[in-house]
Amino acid sequence: MHYLLLGAGIQGSAIAYDLLRADLPREDSEATLTVVDASQAALTRLAQRCADLHCKVESLRCQRADVQDHEALRPLLQEADVVISAVNYWYNVKLTEWAIEAEAHFLDLGGNNDIVVRQYALDGAARRRGVTVIPDCGLAPGLASILAYAVQEPLARVEHLRLRVGGLPRQPRPPLNYQLAFAVQGLINEYVERAVVIRDGELQDLPSLTEVESLRFPEPFGQLEAFLTSGGVSTLPQTLGDRVHNLDYKTIRYPGHCEQFRLLQDLGLCGDEALPVDGVEVVPRNFLGTLLEKQLGFDGDDVVLVLVEAEGHLATADGGDGRPVRRSIRIIDHADQKTGMSAMMRTTGYPAAIIAQLLASGAISQTGTRAQELVVPAETMISELSRRGVAFERYEEDPATPPGGPGA
Repeated sequence: MHYLLLGAGIQGSAIAYDLLRADLPREDSEATLTVVDASQAALTRLAQRCADLHCKVESLRCQRADVQDHEALRPLLQEADVVISAVNYWYNVKLTEWAIEAEAHFLDLGGNNDIVVRQYALDGAARRRGVTVIPDCGLAPGLASILAYAVQEPLARVEHLRLRVGGLPRQPRPPLNYQLAFAVQGLINEYVERAVVIRDGELQDLPSLTEVESLRFPEPFGQLEAFLTSGGVSTLPQTLGDRVHNLDYKTIRYPGHCEQFRLLQDLGLCGDEALPVDGVEVVPRNFLGTLLEKQLGFDGDDVVLVLVEAEGHLATADGGDGRPVRRSIRIIDHADQKTGMSAMMRTTGYPAAIIAQLLASGAISQTGTRAQELVVPAETMISELSRRGVAFERYEEDPATPPGGPGA
């Protein structure tokens, strides 16, 4: 079995580590991996990290190439069984086309609704080639949708399905009380594009950075905020549109973050139209991205918080509505000091690697462009992440009790 990983950045490093780690017995123990990146420095760092963590480096090959260079990628795609994209989302449509042409399964970390729509347009081509394409296979979108589908599944009727996810510095610090754990343009995209929700049974899109709510996690986090952002639910509203009365996804941050970032947006700093500044054309969004990368450096000391809740009625034996219930899954994951893997790397990179392994083993056999919540077995994902030290807490409560689980 041969994997091709495109991108040797933060998440690419986590995916490579998980595919090559020697401490977890699995079916693809003889698998090989090729990693492609335009930066030789990034490739060198990835290889060194794998060596330091006692991975099977004899199964690793690093190759410097531009992911936009089809001629350079073609032979690598042709030898791959599974292709994993850990590069910026705007490359993924073309990469999907090339993977289908090479008859290799494809998954990506995604994060952009328009890109996913274009990948679904390739469904027929993927089916004809016997290829599976799974977009949005990170944390959110990705793992959060798989968990959300699982918590609502036993219910006869679902009134509310809520996804609350955030990657935070363990210790908040200005500005914004945030640090960049993934590509800055992906972050800006989440904040400026519209959020897809279901309200009173109707599919809607609403502005991001709105509907701020308070929620609690166990100490030391306490009171936090959550607000609408784009992309976190991926295909879940379409999958569950005829079943769930209300569904939304909100990003968790320390209190005040949403208002601070909304000011940047209101000032026009998220705009795509170039403006003349002292005789030079400047794109505000690119300038903001550069400033954020400079000011919000990632030190790896982070935490990922996930709360997925489904409220409704349990099904009775005859298929009717039973007692009201709230079913929840909560994750509080910290950086792993032993491996140097941040919480965001563990909860984004590891799920992508697990899905790649499920594709390689044939455990996911449906072809075409597929929604991860429909083809990735939730219990398998939970079991595999638990083996990697990610802890899941599950609750079944009366909806009248405060949400958030014990200690919140």
